[in-house]
Amino acid sequence: YKTIPIFLAFMTMSFILAMFIDSITVILFLASVTIELARLLKFNPVPMILSEIFCANLGGSATMCGDPPNIIIGSNLHYSFMDFVMNTGAIALISFVFIITYFFFVMRKELATAEGAEVTDYSKLPSPESAITDKVGFFVNLVIFIIAIVLLISHSATGLTVAFIGVAVAALTIITSGKHVGTVLKKVDYKTLLFFVGLFIVVGGLEHTGVLEVIAAFISNICGTNYMLMVGIIIWLSAIASAFIDNIPFAATMVPVIKTLADTTGISIDTLAWSLAMGTDVGGSATPIGASANVVGTAAAAKAGHPISWGQYCKKMAPATLIVLVIATVYICVVYL
Repeated sequence: YKTIPIFLAFMTMSFILAMFIDSITVILFLASVTIELARLLKFNPVPMILSEIFCANLGGSATMCGDPPNIIIGSNLHYSFMDFVMNTGAIALISFVFIITYFFFVMRKELATAEGAEVTDYSKLPSPESAITDKVGFFVNLVIFIIAIVLLISHSATGLTVAFIGVAVAALTIITSGKHVGTVLKKVDYKTLLFFVGLFIVVGGLEHTGVLEVIAAFISNICGTNYMLMVGIIIWLSAIASAFIDNIPFAATMVPVIKTLADTTGISIDTLAWSLAMGTDVGGSATPIGASANVVGTAAAAKAGHPISWGQYCKKMAPATLIVLVIATVYICVVYL
């Protein structure tokens, strides 16, 4: 029950889980456990929740299914799950080493006061078994989750698309839900599905009318044959935009832009794709509204009586975002150019 080991373990859990599970779900789970432990061990949960949020966003950048922009980029440019693991995954893993070190030194003083706190009433400890009300359903869904991961990893070999895998796993979940099928269907995020439908119609319109070609030409005129400058613009423009607007529509808008840039300038589409992925995935961590996980995590902290101001959030998270963006920029320029 020492806070520093818990702090490091939860950051690692957040990073790994977000590779395969939506970052919102990861933060809902970890933030709730963190708040429970904070009450038990009498420490401030805010530093731990902030680090979990950042690691969830960083972990999401490592795989094709980890973050919605990666799904958009991968589906449109025909990348496989392993393509992301070998490219953005490598950048995320290197960045994670620096980030866990950064948060350790920045947050350790705020957590050290409660380190070694003794637990005298073990009846107050969270019981893992109490969370599983339907053991059969739990194991069935665990098997389905493992199947989803295996299919995603092997989809380039099997020829199955990510879209098909997603629909098939969703259908399998509904079929096996039994009496819970109504609850499952009610909790489907229909607003987001309709948002995506409208978004791709708008992006298709922009592409058809030539607006995206104008944007690509503008970036091309600025950079010329300076590919390092082009990579820098894509990464940092994506990061700054994603810090204040939703990274999903931005990624969807930029995919045809980088396609045009690759066709007209001769730079590899792979280089621009990984630049766009890292910029959109990581940039959202800089502000409380930059990513859904940020909103969920700060809301959970506020509900527990620990509101997080913009200043408090950005003071810790903006430097971490800059660290990862610098690492991504250097890595891409060295490895791909």
